[in-house]
Amino acid sequence: MTEISKRKLIKTAGWSVLAAAAALAGCGKKEEAAPAAAPAPASAPASAAAAKPEPLKVAFLYIGPVGDGGWTFAHDNGRKAVEKQFGDKVVTTFVEKVPESADAERVLRDVASQGNKLIFGTTFGYMEPMLKTAADLKDVKFEHATGYKTAENMRTYDSRTYEGAYMAGVIAGGMTKTNTLGVVGSIPIPEVIRNINSFTLGAQSVNPKVKTKVVWVNEWFNPPKETEAAQSLMNGGADVLMQNTDSSAVLQTAEKAGKYAFGWDSDMQSYAPNAHLASAVINWGPYYVKAVQDMLDNKWSTGQSWWGVKEGAIDLVSISDKVPAELKAKAEAAKAGLKDGSLVIWKGPIVGQDGKEVLKKDEVADDKFLGGIKFYVKGVEGKVPGDK
Repeated sequence: MTEISKRKLIKTAGWSVLAAAAALAGCGKKEEAAPAAAPAPASAPASAAAAKPEPLKVAFLYIGPVGDGGWTFAHDNGRKAVEKQFGDKVVTTFVEKVPESADAERVLRDVASQGNKLIFGTTFGYMEPMLKTAADLKDVKFEHATGYKTAENMRTYDSRTYEGAYMAGVIAGGMTKTNTLGVVGSIPIPEVIRNINSFTLGAQSVNPKVKTKVVWVNEWFNPPKETEAAQSLMNGGADVLMQNTDSSAVLQTAEKAGKYAFGWDSDMQSYAPNAHLASAVINWGPYYVKAVQDMLDNKWSTGQSWWGVKEGAIDLVSISDKVPAELKAKAEAAKAGLKDGSLVIWKGPIVGQDGKEVLKKDEVADDKFLGGIKFYVKGVEGKVPGDK
């Protein structure tokens, strides 16, 4: 067929279509125009099929610097555990060196204004500022470490640090040559007094002759004061030291004097390897992961948690080769007993410093008793600050 013939055929077909359309119009019928076919959608990746939820924003307030090697360092390790567990489901932030004062409230409100819906306050002195802030910001959940007051959107959590102190005491009681132990205390609240007593009870379990001396610095983190206090204790005959402060200053001071000491809250072996006997550490990771999971699952509720060896929150690590095998075995046995419940540290008979029984034979202290300890057990010298 020639090109001209093709054009004639197309033209003829076109006239035929027009004629047919005219005929239909003449009969009063109207053909509805067929809708244009929608283009086939490009197959989207599964991740784009639904809008990705915004990550949960979580903030941490720290009393000390993250590099303190102790308390704050341990909390920041817990924060990092959250990031590792949840990846891009969360965004965490922290503010370090927040004082236990009205300034804490300012920081709490500031991090809340930045969209953080879960806020951890990691020291006892944040309790009242957190309560006040929680009352005003009902859409934010608050978690307070070591406190005892709660609200509908604020709960408390703590670790049984006294279990770590007891295990350290077992080793201290067997390592001392002078039968005199020393503790650098931070602030004389029940938590710290309980740790001093438990350290002493652990030491007495292997060496009934032990006595414990205490020097208070009235701060959580002040390396110069901690150093001075440690030196004072050693001048008074203490040859094994423990601290309830946040830096490695006590351990390092013991190293310089040729004495022994323990790491506290975090593994401090590297700071003073010759003096280091072991470290009583806290692992905040398990609790922080649980708290964040509660938020992601919309299951967060107020309450109180107090975790210890049993829950993987407390441990005694990096026991030195200087510790005799028999003594190390006793410390490990104590750990196993705390884990399976066969060892109860605060079980009577326990006698106070004044010689009076505070727990009768076979009587077990409950958490209310433990949370209100303001006395020294027999064997601790000196007076509890503020005690009349």
